[in-house]
Amino acid sequence: MTTAFGLIIVGDEILSGKRSDKHLPKVIELLTQRGLALSWMRLVGDDREHITAALRDAFAGNDVVFSCGGIGATPDDHTRQCAAAALGVELALHPEAQQLIESRMRDQAAEQGQVFAPERPDNVHRYNMGVFPVGARIIPNPYNKIPGFSCTSPAGAQVHFLPGFPVMAWPMIEGVLDTQYAHLQRRGAWAERSVIVFGAMEAVLTPLMEQIERTHPVKVFSLPSVDHPEYGRHIELGVKGAADGVLAAYGVLLAGLRVHGASLGPEMVRD
Repeated sequence: MTTAFGLIIVGDEILSGKRSDKHLPKVIELLTQRGLALSWMRLVGDDREHITAALRDAFAGNDVVFSCGGIGATPDDHTRQCAAAALGVELALHPEAQQLIESRMRDQAAEQGQVFAPERPDNVHRYNMGVFPVGARIIPNPYNKIPGFSCTSPAGAQVHFLPGFPVMAWPMIEGVLDTQYAHLQRRGAWAERSVIVFGAMEAVLTPLMEQIERTHPVKVFSLPSVDHPEYGRHIELGVKGAADGVLAAYGVLLAGLRVHGASLGPEMVRD
C-alpha cells in the first residue's frame, strides 16, 4: 500500500492574511524531489477545538503528516496541548528536549557575555517548549536546537510537529524524510507530462482522460484557464505518475488529442 503524506498548517496569521503561507509549495517541492507526493492539506487557526479535531482526524488514519506551527510556548501556541488531547495522553517535559533547550540557553548567555541562570523566570518558561505528549520522539532543529516532536498513533499515523518558521521547519522536514522515509523515496521515478490545449472543451475530452486512466497506471489531470496572461483561454492536460507509465500514457494522450482535432501548444515536462 502506498504511503500517503498530509500537511497541517496552524496559524491565525495565515487565515487573516497577515502572512502568506509558504509551507504548502515547499512541502510539495520537497516530496516531489524524492518521488513522493502530497495527498492532502488542512489549514486551521489558533483555536484549540479546531486544532484538536484536525489532529484527531490525522491520528485516526495511517498517513505521514507534517504539522507546522503552534508548538511554541506563548499563549497563542496550542498545538502541543492539542496533540496530547487528540491522542488521549498527558504532557510532560521531554528529557532530551530539556537538554537541548538548556544547551541553547547556555549558548545565548555565552554570546551575550552573561552567566547562565536557569532559575531566571524567562529561562524557566522556555522549558515549556519541550513539554510534549508522553511517548513523543524528538525532531532535531539544526537552526537553534529547539526541537520539534513526532507522535505515532495506535492506528499507525505518524505526525511530525514543526515550528511555523520556514527557516526551521523546512530543514527539519528534510531531515525526517531522509532519515525515516528514505525507503519510500523514488528519486527520478516520478514524472509529469502535459500540453497546452486550445479550443477544446473538457467535457469532450473527458472520455479520452477516462480511457487513459483505465488502461495506464497514471493520473490524468485537467487544468482549465480562462485568462492566462500568455495562453489566454486554454486547458493544460497531462498525466503524472511513475516515469515509465507516464511516457506511454502521454503518447496515447497526444494521439487522442490529435484525433479530436485539438490545437496543441507548448508541452511541459516535470520530473
